Amino acid sequence: MAASCSFRSVVRAPPLSRSLARSAVRCRRAATPGAGGAASTSKLVVEVKERLAREHPGLPTGRNGRDDDDMILWFLKDRKFSVDEAVSKLTKAIKWRQDFGVSELSEESVKGLYQTGKAYVHDSLDIDGRPVLVVIAAKHFPSTQDPVENEKLCAYLVEKAINRLPSGEENILGIFDLRGFRVENGDLQFLKFLLGQVLFVDAPFVFQPMWQVVKPLLRSYASLVRFCDSETVRKEYFTEETVPPDFHC
Repeated sequence: MAASCSFRSVVRAPPLSRSLARSAVRCRRAATPGAGGAASTSKLVVEVKERLAREHPGLPTGRNGRDDDDMILWFLKDRKFSVDEAVSKLTKAIKWRQDFGVSELSEESVKGLYQTGKAYVHDSLDIDGRPVLVVIAAKHFPSTQDPVENEKLCAYLVEKAINRLPSGEENILGIFDLRGFRVENGDLQFLKFLLGQVLFVDAPFVFQPMWQVVKPLLRSYASLVRFCDSETVRKEYFTEETVPPDFHC
C-alpha cells in the first residue's frame, strides 16, 4: 500500500497504549464463531475448504494452499468467521502468492534491496514470543527503487517472519523506525503485509499527515498501531539481550 499525499499540518493523535494494542490482537485471536467452540470452528474450516475445492479447483494445495487448515482458520478469524468473506479473501491471497511467486523468493532473489539494511527480520522474538520485522524508514527511497523489487522484499521478509512463528502464535510485531524520516521516505507498503501489532517509533512531525491519509484505509487494523519512542521499544518489548541492534542505547 504505497502512501502518497500532500503534506499538511495535523495534530498528532494520542498514542495507543500497549495494553490496548495487545487486547486488540487477542480479540482477533480469541474470536469464536459462537456457540459450539472448536467443533463449530472446525466445521467452518471444512466448509471453506470444500467451497475452495469446488469453486477454485485450480488453486494449489498443500502449505499456503486451498486446503491448508491453519491458513483457512487465520482468514476465518480475520473475517470474523464469515465463510463468504474468508473464501473471497483467501482466494485472492492464494492467487497473489501463486502469481507473485512468493514460495520461490529467497534472500538471493532480493539481495539488492536486502543489502541496503532497510528492513530485516530480527534474530530474537519479542517478550511475547512474536517474530519481529524491523523497517528502517530513512533507508527506504520508493521513488528511486523498483516498486516490484520492494514488494518482493516485503513478501520475502514477512514470509521469513511467518516461518519463525512459534506453535500457537499467530502474530508478527512490526517495528517502523521513523528516526530521520523525510518526505522522500514516504511509503507504508509493508503495512499491507503485516499480521499483528505495529510500532511507529520516534515519528517526526512530517510523518503525521501521511498517517492521517493511510489510517482510514486500514479500518479496524489501525487499532493495532502504536506510536512510541525507542526507550519504550527497549523496555516494554525486549530484554537487554534480545533488543534489536538499531535500538540499543
